[in-house]
Amino acid sequence: MPSTFLYGANVAANGIRQHYLRYGGASGARAARAAVIVIPGITSPAITWGFVGEVFGAAFDTYVIDVRGRGLSEASDTLDYSLDAQADDIVALAAVLGLERYALVGHSMGARIAARAALRASRGLASVVLVDPPVSGPGRREYPGKLPWYVDSMALARKGTDAEGMRAFCPTWTDDELRLRAEWLHTCDERAVLASYEGFHTDDFHADAAQLKVPSLLVTAARGDVVRDEDVAELQRATPAMQHVRVPDAGHMIPWDNAAGFYAAFGSLLGAPLVVEATENAVA
Repeated sequence: MPSTFLYGANVAANGIRQHYLRYGGASGARAARAAVIVIPGITSPAITWGFVGEVFGAAFDTYVIDVRGRGLSEASDTLDYSLDAQADDIVALAAVLGLERYALVGHSMGARIAARAALRASRGLASVVLVDPPVSGPGRREYPGKLPWYVDSMALARKGTDAEGMRAFCPTWTDDELRLRAEWLHTCDERAVLASYEGFHTDDFHADAAQLKVPSLLVTAARGDVVRDEDVAELQRATPAMQHVRVPDAGHMIPWDNAAGFYAAFGSLLGAPLVVEATENAVA
């Protein structure tokens, strides 16, 4: 499949520098469809979702973002890393980019950001896709991913490491995936990650998801313990119109484990199917 990557860019939005990678553009059939903003997870710079951006870019004007404190977006010891700030970033970015209609596709932490952003978007939001969101929160079970996994791997990356250094943390990943993580993990600000991880247990994702007013899709992994069947049932009781697809043969990092199943899960929700001729995986 020919590359759909166009460029990377920075904009000033919501009072900070936000960096994104653009795929596809607004030409041809894409011009009639809502743009797509992809929001990665807690330690996933935009570039690690580039292989997903390539596929989305074939059908949609696609923007893969660096969440504040990750990748090339702004980070500092005074920056607000709360879920509210992250959600406001998305709404402000869409406005600065002049997107008249757009969909949000968020993975893990990015799904929680997407759900909160949907409550703050006054115009233009067409749909929301929540990919394996942490359902932890006040009075709920803890998020199954443990904090030392993030902190220790980031510390190693800041010192300088390679694929072999990352292998202890991600033993099933390919050499290419490990190399990319080793190259980019140091750009994840520990303060941002700690704040987001704490938010997994203090922010009420279920309350946000229950207030979605646009078409929504929940995509979950068949393996792992992030979203259980009872969680799906609760979310769909609160939002009966929410569609759900459980992707087989996949853990939390769904597009890495089962790319075909991940893309097929979207169906026609976004306005066109995601067609995969050939993909090359990176890593998150």
